[in-house]
Amino acid sequence: MLTLLLHRPSAQEFYRVEVSDNLFGEYTVQREWGRDGRARGMRNVLFTNLRDAVQAADTWRLKAARRGYALTEAVAA
Repeated sequence: MLTLLLHRPSAQEFYRVEVSDNLFGEYTVQREWGRDGRARGMRNVLFTNLRDAVQAADTWRLKAARRGYALTEAVAA
């Protein structure tokens, strides 16, 4: 599992991108966003291979960075 956590410093907003595998040999990219202490949004996208999943996660990380989010934590388990 790979988790990237981004925050927007001026506001208490976050954007999280996580890549994980499932029992069927697929990979899920889960995106979650919102403000600390408020309702959150979430999307899951399935991929058949790890390379495509990681590329998609990196694309969403770059889009978040262009919107002012900064990478604050990266965890690989």
